[in-house]
Amino acid sequence: MSRTPLIRIATRGSALALAQANLVLAQCRAAFPAQRFELKIIKTTGDKLLTASLAHPDLPKGLFTKELEVALLNGEADFAVHSLKDLPTDLPAGLKLGAVGKRADVRDAFVCRADSVRPPPSGLRVLDGLPQGATVATSSTRRRAQLLDRRPDLKTVPIRGNVGTRLKKVAGQEDLTATLLAAAGMARLNIKVQPDGQLAGEGVPQGLWAGLLEPEEMLPCVGQAALGIEVREGNTRIAEICAALDDRDTHACVLAERAFLKAMGGGCHLAVAAYADILGSQMRLRAVSFLGGSPRRGDAKRPVAEASELGRQLAAELGAPPPAL
Repeated sequence: MSRTPLIRIATRGSALALAQANLVLAQCRAAFPAQRFELKIIKTTGDKLLTASLAHPDLPKGLFTKELEVALLNGEADFAVHSLKDLPTDLPAGLKLGAVGKRADVRDAFVCRADSVRPPPSGLRVLDGLPQGATVATSSTRRRAQLLDRRPDLKTVPIRGNVGTRLKKVAGQEDLTATLLAAAGMARLNIKVQPDGQLAGEGVPQGLWAGLLEPEEMLPCVGQAALGIEVREGNTRIAEICAALDDRDTHACVLAERAFLKAMGGGCHLAVAAYADILGSQMRLRAVSFLGGSPRRGDAKRPVAEASELGRQLAAELGAPPPAL
């Protein structure tokens, strides 16, 4: 009796990457119960650089994707699951973004020791609860720029490690007041923000408090909270799977965001942020750029079908560098 061909799903091996890949795996098995699927775990360059700052401009693009892409091109995997925020805007020849999963909570979470911050009074934003001169750990140029623009009195220091490691550092290091994490990543690891702000979940240190930052307070990273499915061009047997995994609205929104990022220079280390959402037949894109030093903000709308054009339009308004000749 012949068996259906095995579909191999490439993923990184971190706890978050595996949680995300298993979400996709479960979707695949539910949609195609007769098909065989398995995860192929691959260690990337970014996983090996445990001490280097991910904000350093000299680091190559694709730190968390290159080895997965090599596996795709070599036929060792059929598609790869990425945190879309990690996927460069320019993909290697022969590869494409085949699908984008439904976006989870797009907000950043501000995590600190409960005894180091006071909940902000009604009407004020989360960051207003931080004491003067507090130290916030983040290796994201986007988060750092927006944080200091909002609260120039704060100090920032870099931080590396997975979500659990970062939570333990905040809980155990008196010189750190807080850190910033993607709310979607915490949720995928079953880390929950309780109604009173307390953080709960397996392995979460006691005494941590979290507040969720609305986009009006901190714009998210391009592609944040969405999962990207990268595939080989012309791989027809994966097309039906991609169609089942794809969320049309999320895909359109991240096309606008990625077009904006590409026009601004294309690197995830850039101090820029963008977030698109859909309002009826229109798409709204909000963005901020700190590339010129002081922040430049934009807010524009176009029909959903013009998502990429919207991204390029807003980049031009915020002073995107001219395209290379």
